[in-house]
Amino acid sequence: MTDSINKRKAEHIELCLTDQVTGNNISTGMESVRFVHNALPEIDFNEISLAQQFLGFERKTPFLISSMTGGAQMAETINRNLAMAAEEKGWTFALGSTRALIERESFRPSFQVRKYAPTVPIIANLGAVQLNYGFTVDQCKQIIDITDANVLVLHLNAIQEIVQTGGDTNFSNLLGKIEKLVAALDVPVGVKEVGWGIDGTVAKKLRDVGIAFVDTAGAGGTSWSQVEKLRSKDEIKKEAAEAFVDWGIPTVESIVSVREHVSDVPIIASGGMKTGLDAAKAIAIGADMVGFARSVLREATESVDKLLDLMETRELELQMAMFALGVKNINELKQTNRVIVG
Repeated sequence: MTDSINKRKAEHIELCLTDQVTGNNISTGMESVRFVHNALPEIDFNEISLAQQFLGFERKTPFLISSMTGGAQMAETINRNLAMAAEEKGWTFALGSTRALIERESFRPSFQVRKYAPTVPIIANLGAVQLNYGFTVDQCKQIIDITDANVLVLHLNAIQEIVQTGGDTNFSNLLGKIEKLVAALDVPVGVKEVGWGIDGTVAKKLRDVGIAFVDTAGAGGTSWSQVEKLRSKDEIKKEAAEAFVDWGIPTVESIVSVREHVSDVPIIASGGMKTGLDAAKAIAIGADMVGFARSVLREATESVDKLLDLMETRELELQMAMFALGVKNINELKQTNRVIVG
């Protein structure tokens, strides 16, 4: 079991470092969002602030390193680099699926990054479907304790589980179990997709059972049916997965839909986010935070310095967009009337 988990996680990392894992004929929709340039911004660029609150935490930026990995030897290096960079730049950090650390103690070091990021909000991550496969409230508490996380996010990955060898496909009656878990934990609990998006109707159901935030993880970035197709040796599943290369709710549509239905919980925009300009667009149409995953993965395998350069670039891009709109802070960006969708 230990070897199979390590192999699966390592293959996920290796495949996500290639360009074979994105969907075809589907985009995030960011190209449909445009800003009206403000030629006379009448603000001082040096006074632009990226500071943002998230679940009561004061953050230097509205940026999040989205859930990626853990449970593989390579993952320990990646998560250490990500945590160190997040600490220096003030980004929030979400771990990959922590199921492995419950199943095997040997995987725990890859998730234990608090010593590298003492002030960063850390988000632990677990597949919601595991609540139907024996994961208990106590085990979720154990995950929080082992990772020293401030927040738990439950990921929804129905299509991935079908294509994945030995995937867990019983998604029945999960909403009630999520509600019980939310009530039992002392930390905020959010929900995220993994690349096919969340619509407003589902977001409202989640909010109504106490979910503290929604991470869109929309279509247009990594497609986990493509990832699992490339790993699979089952020819029927491989062919079936190919039919879903353009499946999902584009990130832009997901943000707009969730915000229309849910006005009182934070939205994290993720799914194919590549630049600070993408982040500015996402915030202007309804997001509160913006998550980057595969677009920072290669740098995370190389060095903290490479990550810091990339993160500084994303921050500068967001500041430039704000300057060109004449907004001084994130709240003003949320309220700008200089955004056009469609």
